[in-house]
This record gives sequence, C-alpha cells and structure tokens, in this order.
Amino acid sequence: MRPLSDWSPADWGQITGVFTDIDDTLTTDGAITPDALKALAALKAAGLHVIPITGRPIGWSEPFARGDAAAGVAPWPVDAIVAENGAVAFRGEDLQGIGLQPPFNLREPLLKLYQQDEATRRLNYTRMQAVAQQVLAAVPGAALSQDSPGRETDIAIDHSEFVHLAPEQIAHAVRIMHAAGMNATVSSIHINAWFGEHNKLSGARWIVSELFGRDLDAELSRWVYVGDSTNDQLMFQHFENSIGVANIRRFEADLSHKPRFITPSERGAGFAEVAQRLLAGRGL
Repeated sequence: MRPLSDWSPADWGQITGVFTDIDDTLTTDGAITPDALKALAALKAAGLHVIPITGRPIGWSEPFARGDAAAGVAPWPVDAIVAENGAVAFRGEDLQGIGLQPPFNLREPLLKLYQQDEATRRLNYTRMQAVAQQVLAAVPGAALSQDSPGRETDIAIDHSEFVHLAPEQIAHAVRIMHAAGMNATVSSIHINAWFGEHNKLSGARWIVSELFGRDLDAELSRWVYVGDSTNDQLMFQHFENSIGVANIRRFEADLSHKPRFITPSERGAGFAEVAQRLLAGRGL
C-alpha cells in the first residue's frame, strides 16, 4: 500500500466516479462526519458519480437515502446507495445532486432495486434464518447484528460493533456459513452471509448498468474505490484506483488483496482526503 501522495495526477485526473464503503470509511464512531459529508457534496457538485456500497442492510440505509425534512436532515448527495453487499439498492430523484441546505428536493419517491427476484428472496430468507440460528447455537457469545431487522437478503453476526468475538470464533461462524452453501465476508464490524452470486463488485457493475446504461468494466480506469476492511478485498483487487483509509492497517495481515494506496487519516477524514485530491484534479 503506497501513500495517497503517490497517486499520479494521470490516474486521479481522469476519475469520473467514486464507489465507497460506509462503515469506518465514510463514518467515524458510527456516524458520518461533517468533513466526509461535505466531501460527498463537493464530489457531486463537481459532476462526479458517487455511490456508497455497503454490507449494511437496506433498511439501515434508508434514512441516508431519504433524509428527514422535518429534522432538517438532507438525503446524502449520492447517485444511489447499494446495500447488503450488492443485492439491493435505493435510487431516486431525491438522491440526484442536491445541496445540503433546505428546502430539500423530495420530488420523487425512493426506488428499491433488487438483483434477485421476489420468489428467490423469499426462499433464501427462510434458509438464512436457519443458518443464523446454527451460528448462534454453535458459537458462544455470538449475536445477530442490531441492524438485522432491516436486512432482506443476508444475515449478519456482530463481531466488533456491540459484541466482541475472538478471531477463532469469527472463523467458526464463517465455516458454518460456508458449509451451508452461503457466501460470507467479514467487515470491520460484522460477519455477513448470503445465498447467491452477488457481491460488492457485481453490485457495482449492476448499479452502473441500472443507473447509466453503461458497462463498468469498459470504464474502470475512471472509477475509484475506497474501503477499510477484508470485505473490500474483491474491490481492491479489481479497481486499479483502489484506496484504503488508514484504519485498514488493522486488517493488513489478513488481506490477500490490498488497496493500491492508503490515506494519511482514518475513516471519514481519510475519505475527505481522497475527495480533496479528486477535486484538485478538476481545479477545485
């Protein structure tokens, strides 16, 4: 992982879109920081596409997508939010290039998009709950993530958000999930598992096609991915312009595929540093 200062203007000068993880990449201590939120708005105002892609549930993502006009909270200034490791997304006119000051543009309802059809989602949901109970019974101290009620296409076991599991306990849970035929990844806070072939990379390809009618792989050099943990490895591997915020050092020994660059600062401050470089490439 090379310092962000080594990222060449020849590379960052042609970036037109940003994919980013949310937990511990945009957020710090569970909340988005003002500098990271301003960075999102500045990137959108500069004409870049911005798409958070997360293992968090779609229900958890809705407040960011919808905002709260009564409380004076704006929707995040992004093109879409892809949740549950690429399975489902929110998009809508209220996500398109708005500012951060009221009145907020809420002209259109949010649209929820899925990669799996309804029948498949129903079947998988029942199967996933059975596996979750196996994990809870077999791994002492394991607990479902507190955001589980908002999940539609995966399950999540908490390992570092409100519950602490040792590495061997995390590995045991992952083995149970794999034995059941599930995909499983470990984020900075959760173990996520699901049935299906989707992942963050397929979700990125899917949403670019859905939103813009374009092939992500044909324009990959014009996108950057920013993340912080082991469940970002596929994105780090695939995106030449891949960046880890500094707290990824926590997982460095476990990374088979590391980001090309690393920011000086952790979490939201690190994301803001990426945005500053991209904006500088546009003379802003």
